[in-house]
Amino acid sequence: MIRTLTRFLVKAILLFIVLSLLLVLLFKWVPVPITATMALDGEVYDHGLSKDWEPLSNIDRNLVTAVIAAEDGKYCEHGGFDAAAIAKAAASNAQGGRIRGGSTISQQTAKNVFLWQGGGYFRKGMEAWFTVLIEKVWGKRRIMEVYLNVAETGIATYGAHAGAQRYYGHSAARLTRDEAARMAVALPLPKKREVVSPSGWLARHGRTISARMNVVRRDGLDSCVYE
Repeated sequence: MIRTLTRFLVKAILLFIVLSLLLVLLFKWVPVPITATMALDGEVYDHGLSKDWEPLSNIDRNLVTAVIAAEDGKYCEHGGFDAAAIAKAAASNAQGGRIRGGSTISQQTAKNVFLWQGGGYFRKGMEAWFTVLIEKVWGKRRIMEVYLNVAETGIATYGAHAGAQRYYGHSAARLTRDEAARMAVALPLPKKREVVSPSGWLARHGRTISARMNVVRRDGLDSCVYE
């Protein structure tokens, strides 16, 4: 009985490894057609899914700079995980209050493409596995390209292009610094955060991200995407 169970588990693990490798290899070249987040989004069934895949060359660099400034300032330095950010988030969460996240853009991309939203050690473990794979197989430019095409940017809206059309009425190929900063600020909670006319903390945070974009560009913190 134990031997049979062991064989089954070994086969299941090997099958998972092979399938995950095949998917990662496939999506290195092929646009991601749909994700679990999109499929499970109730708003999609009410409003219809709005998404358009665009190559990174058709997405304004301002948005790349903005998401690095807002989400992952060490994007070009780490290998998928920011140990300092994870430790800081864990310490903050242990004290209670507002939950902080320590996920990098690479981790968010792995979760968005291959997994589902929500926590749990099992999901986080799988996220770590896929993060390592995409860092090794895709590289930084492809990770950013996929991230900006599958990230939720509004109600039933996914990807930079669909988000830009929704909020500004034009493509993601031409985003001003302020437009990009506002989209980046809204990414963690795109259904709740106002993009077009933010106020209060959200407006102030948008201005902060806009200022940080100068640092990202000056210090080449987005250079790995454009090598």
